[in-house]
Amino acid sequence: MYTNILVPIALDDDDVRASKSLAVAKTLASENARITLLHVIESIPTYAISYIAADMLAETRKGIITEMNRLADEAGAKAVVIDGHSGASILDYAEEHGPDLIVLASHRPGMQSLLLGSTATHVVRHAKCSVHVIR
Repeated sequence: MYTNILVPIALDDDDVRASKSLAVAKTLASENARITLLHVIESIPTYAISYIAADMLAETRKGIITEMNRLADEAGAKAVVIDGHSGASILDYAEEHGPDLIVLASHRPGMQSLLLGSTATHVVRHAKCSVHVIR
């Protein structure tokens, strides 16, 4: 059983993946385990940022934080929202906070990613703790 579990959540996915990730995390958690839900807000390319209103970016961030808090409250977990590249930021967060397990959902593979999604692949290859990948 694990005592410190990190569950990266991609809010652009459907709720089914988040629910599956949380269910697996709870199943693998010890009695007093800490579960952290992490969402990474990807940077918007410079060429596109000028086309997006600043208030829209602020409202989007506010909506993400609200949704993450809702998910965390339902799961009895902690919600964290950070900025960066998803794969690298998940690993950086894990390095800093020392989870003993990362529970990560992966999308169905396509031609670009034959086995796992690019974020899942990056995390599996470089994480210093156990990683449980959910299809």
